[in-house]
Amino acid sequence: MLMNRVESALIDSPPRRLLQHYEAAVLVELGGRTPGAHTAELGCGPGYGTKLILDTFGAASVDAVDLDPKMLAKARRRLQRHGERVYLARGSATDLAAAFGPIDGGKDASYDAVFDFAIIHHIPNWREALAEVARVLTPGGRFFFDEVTATALARPTYKALFDHPTADRFSAGEFLAELPRHGLHIGENWRTRIGSDYLLGVATRTQKGR
Repeated sequence: MLMNRVESALIDSPPRRLLQHYEAAVLVELGGRTPGAHTAELGCGPGYGTKLILDTFGAASVDAVDLDPKMLAKARRRLQRHGERVYLARGSATDLAAAFGPIDGGKDASYDAVFDFAIIHHIPNWREALAEVARVLTPGGRFFFDEVTATALARPTYKALFDHPTADRFSAGEFLAELPRHGLHIGENWRTRIGSDYLLGVATRTQKGR
């Protein structure tokens, strides 16, 4: 689901970039860095999260997908200096094979890490997105996520300013419970903030899958 104009402007603003820098630091604390890793990002937006994956997490490369061509254009400008370390594609987070086909990406067990900077709550079939994350992760690969829960989405400010799927929204507990159903082990590597409005964590792809 595409973001509306208000949210699109917000995610490319200095306050959002500052917050995302903080969130990246929390994710590093929970799951470590990814030096030399081949990674994927769900919903790159204007590319600031992609830049953090390279600069803060230390990844060797990022294949990033987004539905919005305007956001992809911004991301290409922001990430131009990284050259072939970044591949940006228009497509869905629930079908990475289709999005990354030209570079032979999105195959089973393609990535050492997958990053979700508050994108999955925009996807109506969010469970399919988690299944896709698990499919493309290598055994032992890590899923870094920063998510907005149904608790936050029900607040008046969110309802007034932003557009989100209205059915099958997840609580923090529901999101965490869904991870092991797709072979993603979370353990204690998660935390919530502002009550249960926001959920951050790092899950590991198990060796046997489910």
